[in-house]
This record gives sequence, structure tokens and C-alpha cells, in this order.
Amino acid sequence: MKKNNADTIAPASLPGNRGKAIGVEKPKDSLAVLVRLWKYLSRQKLLLSLVLLALVVNTLANLGGSYLLRPIINDYIVPGNLAGLAKMAFLMIGIYLIGAIASIAQSRLTISMAQKTVMQIRKDLFGKMQMLPVRFYDTHQHGDLMSRFTNDIETVSEALNNSVVQLLISSITLMGTLGLMIYISPMLTLVSLIMVPLMLFTASKIIKKSKQFFGANQAALGTANGYVEEMISGQKVVKVFSHEEEAIHHFEKLNGHLGQQSMKAQFYSGLMMPLMFNISTINYALTAIIGAVLAITRGLDIGGLAAFLQYARQFGRPINEISSQFNSLQSALAGAERIFNIMDEEPEPKDSEDAVAIASVSGDVQFEHVDFSYSPDKQILKGISLHAYKGNKIAFVGETGAGKSTVINLLPRFYDIQSGKITIDGISIEKIKRDDLRRNLAIVFQDTHLFTTSVMENIRYGRLDASDEEVVAAAKLAAADSFITMLPQGYDTLLVNDGSNLSQGQKQLINIARAAIADAPILILDEATSSIDTRTEIAIQKGIDQLMKSRTSFVIAHRLSTVRNADEICVIDKGQIVERGRHEQLLAQKGIYYQLHLRQFD
Repeated sequence: MKKNNADTIAPASLPGNRGKAIGVEKPKDSLAVLVRLWKYLSRQKLLLSLVLLALVVNTLANLGGSYLLRPIINDYIVPGNLAGLAKMAFLMIGIYLIGAIASIAQSRLTISMAQKTVMQIRKDLFGKMQMLPVRFYDTHQHGDLMSRFTNDIETVSEALNNSVVQLLISSITLMGTLGLMIYISPMLTLVSLIMVPLMLFTASKIIKKSKQFFGANQAALGTANGYVEEMISGQKVVKVFSHEEEAIHHFEKLNGHLGQQSMKAQFYSGLMMPLMFNISTINYALTAIIGAVLAITRGLDIGGLAAFLQYARQFGRPINEISSQFNSLQSALAGAERIFNIMDEEPEPKDSEDAVAIASVSGDVQFEHVDFSYSPDKQILKGISLHAYKGNKIAFVGETGAGKSTVINLLPRFYDIQSGKITIDGISIEKIKRDDLRRNLAIVFQDTHLFTTSVMENIRYGRLDASDEEVVAAAKLAAADSFITMLPQGYDTLLVNDGSNLSQGQKQLINIARAAIADAPILILDEATSSIDTRTEIAIQKGIDQLMKSRTSFVIAHRLSTVRNADEICVIDKGQIVERGRHEQLLAQKGIYYQLHLRQFD
């Protein structure tokens, strides 16, 4: 897995920081990011061509309109030819009108091109995140990931709408202006270019600093957003332990750091224009003075001087705009690189070339000497071996952190084992296509999650082609039908904010119904009834038992009462199966299971 390099500023151990330091990112590879953005833009070939055409017409119209000052002054104003002056005035108005129309068209086309490009980037980012392994989400702050979708993509959108096109306009204007200045007076052009090295040197220094602080600002913003998201989702915990003051204090640190980075970034962003403007003003004054001297001593025509001074003023403007837009572009590049960092993350490994497709399995599952660790320095599971025959109910019990849920996470290949073997119907799960493997598993996690849609569609998520009647039948099996029918719109009731309008137990019942409708041959219950009160648990236990019939079931249980009838109970301690057997056998051994039983029932 790729890691972002950062120089730590704030201690990673601060409460709520989840080990993610606020960092100043190392210098970005701007060229590589620009190339990738250009590849996205180049997909809109027709729009891009039309934008460039409109841009060129607009720029040429502005340059041509300014050049008309030369013949207007020399041939009509000085001789006093009013009729000719009127014609030239209408010509100038026509040229500027063409430029205005081209500018409007270019603006409209640019917005269309930029939004289509951003839509594609957003689509690719979301698609990539669906392909990332569970490990990625376990090691990245969710608020920071959301920041990629909101702040970073919006920054890229702004740059594509404004900065990129403005840079093109300014560059074409700069080249056209320089060409016409040389045509009018090469000597005066040299005078006007005296200040250019100073302007470029100043701009490069400011851009370098600005780039650094915009990157730091984006990183600090992502961390602050992540903390806010964490505090909002965990507000009940914050309040029950009276940690409001600590949360405010820590946020003040994050907010203060974000404010510092924002001020530095905005300071350098705002510094560019005044400096460039003042240098340009000095350059314009110097050009006007020397131009007047040339008009007196070298015969430079007045019309040519007027047009040249117009271009001299315009010459500084595109340099200022290029310098200014680079600040916005740097911010966009910082955001784009954060987006591309996710796109460059390693997805779940592809199915092996010899992976087989299976429509269904009977449910014979075997673990053979399985070892697993989340990180090389800490082994979690050691030598796990068990055999679940078709229709068996296997239960895992043990202290919190013993490794029960980890065993379950290996079966759907959320994580891959380091050594050993896991087979289904004698086939190694590494040789089964992932989609087919997971299609034959139904899982109810301890942590519930409901989508923002109706109750009906939330249950149907287990099998999208299920009929309404099958959804209702699954809900009845999970003992959820009785409370669903009491909701305002019954099965059509909209669930929002992860089912905040339901109790925790009701949410879990819907999750159980979702697993029921999946109708998979292997069922996994990860503390599925831990959020349900004892009375409700008794009511649905028969339904769960009915669901388990003819299915191979793996149950992680906190309440031992739910696993009394298991075909085999595995007691896990420190990543190893230390006891196994039926309920009565384990009680007779008077070991760890016996002690757990005493704690719950005595």
C-alpha cells in the first residue's frame, strides 16, 4: 500500500487524530499531475478544439482592436478626417464585438468541458474506491477521504473553469502582444522587456512558497474535516464522557493550524498581484518616457507610440495574470495529486488466472493451519484449523480482541492469509473468483449500516432481484416485519442518516433480514444480536435457527446463550483456538469457556 510522505507538525497521539499527523507535504510532481489532468481534458476533443478556437478569435480581436489606434491617429485624427474616423470607429466596434461574442462562447464551452472532465474524475475516483481493499479503509480517516471528493475535486473544478483557460488566454495574448510590439518598434520593445526578468524572478519565488503552503493547507483541511466528521458521528460518546471541552480544545489546535496554513497560502496568493502591478506600472512609465523621446528624435509616429503604449500596458497584464493563476493552479495541483494518490492505491488483487467461477457451493469449509497478521511485527492468528461440514453451526467465543472477528474477515477475503489454507468444498478460496466467493456468503456485522433509501430497498440490497413478497418474507423471518409495518410508510419508509429514525436493535433486524434474503449457503453472524435486547433476541432466535438450517453457519457470540446448540464451539484466546467442542463438553472441561459461562450466568 502506498503511503503519503509528510513531515510531522502535530503529535499523532493527540486525541481523535487517529494517528494521522498534520503534515506539510513534500514538493509535488507538478508536471506528472498536469499530464494526467491533460489526459482527462483531451477526452473532450471537440469541446477543447472549440474552446481554443474561440480563445484565439477573442485574443486576436483584442489585439487587432488595439492596433487600429495606429492608423486611426495617424491617418484620421491628425489630418482631421472625421468621415474616415467614423468608419474606423465602426470597424473597431465590430472587431471588439466579435471578440466579445467569442469570449462568451469560450466561457460557456469551457464550463461544459470542465464539468464533463470533473464528472469523469469524480466517477473514476468513486469507482476506484469501490475496488480498494478493506485494509485501505481501516487505515485511512473517513473525513479525509470525503475531503478528496469535496474540497479537492472542487478546487480542480475551479482551476479547469478559470485558471487553465486564463493561462492559455494570457499566454496567447503575451505572444501576440510581443510580436506586435516588435513590429512597431524593436528598440522600444527592448526597453519594455527590461523589467521582465525581475517580474519572472519575483513570480518564481512567490510561486515556490505558495506551492508549499497550498499543499500544507489542503492537508490541514483534510485533517480538520476528518476530526469534525469523527466528532459528529461520535457525539453521543463525547457527551456521555463529558469530553466537550477536550474536543473543543483539540479542534482549536487543528483549526489554528489550518488558519495558519490558510493565511500563509492566501498571503502569498495575494502578494503576487500588487507586486506585479507595481513593477508593470514602473515599466509602463519608463516605456512612455523613452517612447516620447523616440517620437521626437527618431521619428516614431504618434499613432505607433499610442498603440505601443497600449500593448505595453497589456504586456504586463498577461504576465500578472499568469503569475496570479499559478497560485490557483498550485492549489488545484495539490488537490489533484491527493485525488490521484487514491487512484494509484493498489486495488484488491485480481483473481488468479486459474481462478474458477462457481454458481453455488454446498458449504464445506476448512481452515488448515492459518496464520495471519495485519502488520509484519504483530501476528494476530496462529495455526487456526477447523472443519465445518455442510449445515454445521460453528461458534467463536472469547475475550474482546482475541481474534474472533479476524477469523471471519478471512473467509470473504477482506484480508488474505500469510500462510495456511482456507477451502470451500475443497477449493482454496484464493482459487475462487472473488465475486462468486462473496455471492455465496451472507454476513451480518456487529456494526450496522443502512442506506438512504426505503426499508424495502435496504433489505433487497442482499439480493437485488428479490421480489417484494420475498423481502417481506425475509423480514418476517428476522422478526422485523412487526415493527416495519408500524412505521409511517411501512416498507416504503425512507431511512436517512444510517437509519437514525430507528433504534439500534431495529437497524440490526433489517441487517439480519438483508442476510436472509441473500439466501447464501454460508452464513456469518458477527455478534449479530449484540445490539438487540434479550426479549427481542429470544423472539428472533427461532428465525435465525430457521435461517441456519441446511446452511453452514459461523457465529461470533458475546452471549453464550445463542451458541448452546452449535455443532462446535471454538474458544479463541490470543489468536489461537485453545478449546473446542459442544456446549456440555466445554463446561465439563472447566476451562476458559466454563469461566466465561460463569461470568454471564452466575
